Amino acid sequence: MASKREQPGNLQSARMSVRLLDATLRDGGLVNDFRFTDDFAKALYTANLASGVDYMEFGYKASRSLFPAEKFGKWKFCSESDIRAVVGDNDTDMKISVMSDVGRVNLESEVVPKSDSAIDMYRVACYVRQVPSAIEMIEYCHKLGYETSCNLMAISKNQESDLKQALDEVGRSPVDVIYIVDSFGALYPEEIRRICDMYLEVGDKYGKEIGIHAHNNQQLAFANTIDSCAKGVNYLDATVSGMGRGAGNCYLEAMLGFLKNPKYKIKPMMKFVREQMPSVIKSGAKWGYDVPYLLTGLYNMHPSSAIEFIKSNRTDYENFIDELLDID
Repeated sequence: MASKREQPGNLQSARMSVRLLDATLRDGGLVNDFRFTDDFAKALYTANLASGVDYMEFGYKASRSLFPAEKFGKWKFCSESDIRAVVGDNDTDMKISVMSDVGRVNLESEVVPKSDSAIDMYRVACYVRQVPSAIEMIEYCHKLGYETSCNLMAISKNQESDLKQALDEVGRSPVDVIYIVDSFGALYPEEIRRICDMYLEVGDKYGKEIGIHAHNNQQLAFANTIDSCAKGVNYLDATVSGMGRGAGNCYLEAMLGFLKNPKYKIKPMMKFVREQMPSVIKSGAKWGYDVPYLLTGLYNMHPSSAIEFIKSNRTDYENFIDELLDID
């Protein structure tokens, strides 16, 4: 997939190599157990097409033997029939992606050859310690004809030497894209720029594209994404209104407004926001910047404790700091 890398340019440049990926149904699905209405999914597909989005991620490809169907909406499992009910044969320039966590999908029974699928890309999510298993999944999907990515999660917790070794192993695989994932929203632009250099060096060495998936705990998801773009990262994740677990993600609307390629258009997405997002919020889905998420981001911790803090209607933030730091 990757060729000689296009020069990054500056914030006013229009890079033809940039690819914008909408992860609303997948990361946003973590907020509402993937219970989006059919009308919402179809309207989002239409809005993404009109906005020039390059990839639309429909959710997870997860095994029904591990996750009871009655507890989740359809985009936890992304069956071919459910995707095709929205996209048909998807005779468009926009590609369809799904994500699979290592060990949470039965490859032989649940992943069909690309020739029989509406899916174009499998994104394999893993931690650094799971890279060997992730590479097995990537190789399997690659042989079936899919584009693939490796999304290395929670890298803010890794030693640099471990991360470099993992990147080299992934680089030697047939993967197409290697993703920087700031799972805890703990990284600052200065750190992101240095990490981009590390990933781009591997990308150039092995002919891979680099992507970024940022979280908004410290209100830096947009800043980190556009800084990565300025460094030469081409695959950029975002979600409508930042919808995603905890503090959420980089705003898709903001990226459509920022990117200078004239194929990207913000007005169709703003129409979708006006028509569709109020009902999602009214249904009880809650995400976005909040003090507890700021604190887990500051202390580089998983947002699960902040999610529970908010659910419990607590406001004793100073005590929460002590709990995060394990202070008696």
